[in-house]
Amino acid sequence: MASAHAWTLVPAAIPGSTPAGLDCDHFTTHRANGVVTMVSAERRRVDEADKDGITWRRWGPYLSERQWGTVREDYGGGHDTWSSFTHEQAGYRAYRWGEDGLAGISDDKQRLCLALALWNGRDPVLKERLFGLTNSEGNHGEDVKECYFYTDAMPTSSYLSMLYKYPQAEFPYDDLVAVNGARGKLDPEYELLDTGIFDDGRYFDVEVEYAKAGPEDILMLVSVRNNGPDDAVLHVLPTLWFRHTWSWAGGDKRPALSAASAAGGSAVRVEHGELGTRWLCADGAVPVLVTENETNNERAFGTANDAPYAKDGIDRAVVHGDAAAVNPDGTGTKAALHYVLTVPAGGTATVRVRLTDTDPAATADAGGPFADFDQVMTARRAEAAEFWGTVLAGHLSEDERLVCRQALAGMLWSKQYYALDVERWLAEHGVNPLDGGTGLRNEDWRHLVAEDIISMPDKWEYPWFAAWDLAFHTVALAVVDLPFAKQQLELLLSRRYLHPNGQLPAYEWNFSDVNPPVHAWAVWFVYQLEKATTGAADRAFLEGAFQKLARNFGWWLNRKDMDNRSIFQGGFLGLDNIGVFDRSAPLPGGGHIDQADGTAWMALFCENMVQMAAELATENPAYLEQTQSLIEEFAWIVAATNQVGAGATGLWDEEDGFFYDVLRRPDGSSVPLKVRSVVGLMPLAAATVIGASVREEYPELIKGAAEFFARHPAVTAAMPGRTEQMAATGPVLLAMFDENRLRRILARMLDEQEFLGPHGIRAISRHHAAHPYVLNLDGQEYRVGYLPAESDTGMFGGNSNWRGPVWFPINVMLVRALMNLYGYFGDSFTVECPTGSGRQCNLYEVARELGDRLTGTFLRDPAGRRPVHGGQPILQDDPHWRDLILFYEYFHGDNGAGIGASHQTGWTGTVALLPLLFRGVHASALVNWRGGAPVGAVPSQRASADVAEHAAEV
Repeated sequence: MASAHAWTLVPAAIPGSTPAGLDCDHFTTHRANGVVTMVSAERRRVDEADKDGITWRRWGPYLSERQWGTVREDYGGGHDTWSSFTHEQAGYRAYRWGEDGLAGISDDKQRLCLALALWNGRDPVLKERLFGLTNSEGNHGEDVKECYFYTDAMPTSSYLSMLYKYPQAEFPYDDLVAVNGARGKLDPEYELLDTGIFDDGRYFDVEVEYAKAGPEDILMLVSVRNNGPDDAVLHVLPTLWFRHTWSWAGGDKRPALSAASAAGGSAVRVEHGELGTRWLCADGAVPVLVTENETNNERAFGTANDAPYAKDGIDRAVVHGDAAAVNPDGTGTKAALHYVLTVPAGGTATVRVRLTDTDPAATADAGGPFADFDQVMTARRAEAAEFWGTVLAGHLSEDERLVCRQALAGMLWSKQYYALDVERWLAEHGVNPLDGGTGLRNEDWRHLVAEDIISMPDKWEYPWFAAWDLAFHTVALAVVDLPFAKQQLELLLSRRYLHPNGQLPAYEWNFSDVNPPVHAWAVWFVYQLEKATTGAADRAFLEGAFQKLARNFGWWLNRKDMDNRSIFQGGFLGLDNIGVFDRSAPLPGGGHIDQADGTAWMALFCENMVQMAAELATENPAYLEQTQSLIEEFAWIVAATNQVGAGATGLWDEEDGFFYDVLRRPDGSSVPLKVRSVVGLMPLAAATVIGASVREEYPELIKGAAEFFARHPAVTAAMPGRTEQMAATGPVLLAMFDENRLRRILARMLDEQEFLGPHGIRAISRHHAAHPYVLNLDGQEYRVGYLPAESDTGMFGGNSNWRGPVWFPINVMLVRALMNLYGYFGDSFTVECPTGSGRQCNLYEVARELGDRLTGTFLRDPAGRRPVHGGQPILQDDPHWRDLILFYEYFHGDNGAGIGASHQTGWTGTVALLPLLFRGVHASALVNWRGGAPVGAVPSQRASADVAEHAAEV
């Protein structure tokens, strides 16, 4: 089969031909076994980087859009992170662990950074980073208040483009803070678009493009379009600086930047102990402003400065006219090329710079460092188009291609350098890392040492990794950058991250918190995708991951099964304020919650580990014993879900036909928490099909399972139909429900008055809008209602909200479940979709319906409007805005408008999988979401003629 980045042409095709619309100039041919493969230039670079060690990946968009607001930079005690390092201070305080910048790049250890700074002549500060509100300032929590879009990217960052919209009037910093601060939780957020600052087109479209002429030779093109009716002046300052690594204990030798000239233009010379000598060359002679990346102690702390020039020197020189703030000798650790552009109304001006390891003097005979600039930039744009042409091939509409490309480009832009040495951080807070009980964040994670490129949820909102987010990232990234997806999973499971006790670090705010264990599923998905698309199975990757996941599986069994009954209490599990109580905090009156979702996640964990162990057993029979043990553990979980002790309340409610959390009180009583939410839908997601071949390949497993049920009649009684399934032929379904319960769950899930919204499955049933769940406990009333947009509770603070909106990760898991269940039941099993419509659909058709609703959030409707843009006219109607897509953290449960973090192309980037799954050229590979159903068991022609057609093409 063709890889995700190559087209394979069988001999029946015209030899050497290329896919329709693709230019052969950017492909190379490879012939093996009578098959000609056309390999794109970007795919060739990926192979050179990951197989030959060529440094195509060294430079990338590894700067966050915000470094302040992280635990790492909090040196005020570690408890007041949001206000400990403000946006204002970011202009004059040196960071400890990382850097930020506007449309920036850096090397993979973030030693040297290149980004853009802008000034419109009116703002009180140089625009060097994006502005937003802290958690306490926003009426719905932290929120970026800027307009920017990641428009294109390739895996090796050989081409990147980003668009920033910069107002020509003074940026309304104070207005945004004041208005949001005056609003309450029932009011909408006050956004930059609401201020009217973009009216009459009085803003600049600032497009930043990067193109690599070689692994260490990077072109930066800044194109400024004036959309306003009058000529306007803009200061453009490509800025180069070193991350501050030299003054900390055990720090590096101080590097140096110095103003220079090159081939008649200005330049900055770079001297670094590890990176060597480099040059940032300007196209033309412009002023070079040089200062130090040092804290301005006088402004920050009221003490004397350590150096005569400070981090804010360029800002003071450009914005405030203080020429003495930059070094007249032109040396330091931060430098900017200062362009002043007068851009005509409706016109465009450009700035060209080049960061290279080639001495510009050596290029003089060839015309200087900019002789081939335009040629290289044009070539990389074309290669990007052709790269995406292979990834997004198939029966996708042009609008679907646009959405998928921007979603995946945003994910590629969201790779960030992340550095944290917890032991050193604790020591710098005056804590002996071997001491305990200090209450300082993450004191139990002293082993964790990070200095890696990691896929982040959001470069402004969440400039730190989160475990379950990252698992979803890898599933989407595998389609475009399979080696990176595998590396990310291996990284999270490595000894530097995985706790010695087997726990995965949840997220920077609290590594000891618990996220859903979706990593086995992600590993299996990525492994299967590579196997299906390349024909090569990476057993070493699978086996290494399995061994480490087994440690994590043991941690869950030992730490999150309070009574050793195979019922789990994972805590909040990333669902924030979805429940009656904060599930991670002590409960009022004591006791604990048996969690339907925590138990379902563990059932899925079991299923995925069974798949992995069975696959590894084909070459190593020792894995059969582990396969058998995992099957038995799965059986115990399912049995316990249905029967929890004599007279106790189980997680399944027969009357309602739904799964609920159950509150276990200290006196032994049980209270079902009857909130209809995705908590009760997650058991549906724990549905996995094991192919029929397992019966023939491993008869001992079937025999062992039969013996297990015979020895444990209580398990058999709680799992009706399981013994019959063992004795049957065909595939095996591992699920927490039988057919009757499945129908009852689906009836609720597909009811448009409950879960099924116009743009996906809601986090809480719409039934609770008119019928909120109310629990009276010990004289206190607790209430949960349906809220389609922002939450009105501060249970988890800020914009944490699972009380009604659509969240993509849960929807992705439900699509997967439906595909698995279709793989088992086939066309004969149908349900009403939507419930009450009279329209009977098989489960593949239901999955596709759900996928279309999710994708439709971003696509233009018949009126030309994109639901994700909500009611913002400029986003819906203006040609300079309407095709720029934002991938939000979550979406309004009734109309699909984007809410929460606006650039969360992390797990929301999984939207790109859905058109590819149902209409893409690699649909047959992605259909492996069924998780092991027979390769030939693709959806029928009646259900999906196009998928069958695409499978034949591949």
